Amino acid sequence: MYAVIDTHTHTYLSGHAYSTIFENVTVAAEKGLVGIVNTDHSPALSDCRWPAAVRFLKNVPREYRGVRIYRGVEADVIDFSGRLSVEEPYLSMVDFLIASMHDVVIKTGTVEENTAALCGALQNPHVDILGHPGNPAFPVDIDTVVQEAARQNKLIEINSHSFEARRGCESNCEVFARACIKYGVRISLASDAHACFHVGEFTNAEALLRKVGFPQELVVTRSMESFEAYLAERRARLAAAQQVQKGTNL
Repeated sequence: MYAVIDTHTHTYLSGHAYSTIFENVTVAAEKGLVGIVNTDHSPALSDCRWPAAVRFLKNVPREYRGVRIYRGVEADVIDFSGRLSVEEPYLSMVDFLIASMHDVVIKTGTVEENTAALCGALQNPHVDILGHPGNPAFPVDIDTVVQEAARQNKLIEINSHSFEARRGCESNCEVFARACIKYGVRISLASDAHACFHVGEFTNAEALLRKVGFPQELVVTRSMESFEAYLAERRARLAAAQQVQKGTNL
């Protein structure tokens, strides 16, 4: 098993998903996961129930049935500079933030524009990972994106759901995985579950990792310890960014 934490899941508050956080965590426990990140969509998607999608998380326990519950959001990249659809105070409310491109929010650009958008998002200190970057609707220079992830010490998502929902992503995901090996970039496996039955469903992603011989030590969700270690890095990164901002404002 490559991953014991699912870093990309949705509840009915995303608007086009169907389960509650209780149902998602219950299925996670039944499947033997030790953690789950709730990452409902951001206000860029018109059917998302924002800001309830992030505010309600403060009422969710940090653990249930042995499953650690992390507060997250899937923010949209809304322009080719990498600007996000989520701003303060909501950025500071979450433990983990996905940056994704969706064609209902931003129309695809050239390879250069799409690449700039993802690289710009990675430069935001709040961003942890790129969601479904292998999406063929947004062709990018994969080597450039992964190198930027390496520079920023960020993560790349291997989205298992994409193999079914985003036809044609398979070759892109393989190139991303091989580039992550080349540059030592860590990844997370994600179900992108929009219904509880799919939480922890990593079959397609795991098959790809076996195909390319992906090293387990680069999978940040391989254990609770490795994921918590990444989150400690995140907290240090944000603290450093805040100090820089304070200095700029003097």
